[in-house]
Amino acid sequence: MANQNIRVDTGMGIIWFIGWLFTIAYAKLGFWTAVLGLIIWPWYLGVAVR
Repeated sequence: MANQNIRVDTGMGIIWFIGWLFTIAYAKLGFWTAVLGLIIWPWYLGVAVR
């Protein structure tokens, strides 16, 4: 397996967090559903972009 470095850009992290909060509010998710979304959403986006 190749050595992969993961770099998180602060600006994109803030945009991602704002988008996540908007999604929770827009979908009217409960607390545990929002926590599950915090785990599933980045994974799903990573698979889609890959």
